[in-house]
Amino acid sequence: MGTWTEELSIGNESIDTEHKNLIVMVNGIEAMIKARDSFALPQAFEQLEHYLCAHFVGEENIARAIKFPFAKNKQEHKYVLKEFQHMKTELVAKDGIWSDAAAEHYSNFLSNWITDHVINEDMLMKPALKDYPYDFKPG
Repeated sequence: MGTWTEELSIGNESIDTEHKNLIVMVNGIEAMIKARDSFALPQAFEQLEHYLCAHFVGEENIARAIKFPFAKNKQEHKYVLKEFQHMKTELVAKDGIWSDAAAEHYSNFLSNWITDHVINEDMLMKPALKDYPYDFKPG
């Protein structure tokens, strides 16, 4: 996946911090997938899923507070959670052992999704967030 850069900042401390954490988590899962670490992967998926759900709720709350139209982002959140749950189910069904093609697919999905999520979806909030302090949190 890579690393966080300032170009990925959308102008809100909470969301930027969560995106940084998501990048670290996704990088860790990608490494586990490539290393075929079937012991650690299920727990890592559980942690990432929990974190994603909390992140999505937080983003939606901020979007609502700044009156940003969030319908498209919300649909993308539902899609990602559904795809993520499919990955988890497949991991469990295959006892943590994926084919090379499946491992590559899921690794690419995760890294591409996090980049697309920030650049194509959340970045749309950046202009609206400029009217708020960097540490803005809904009341």
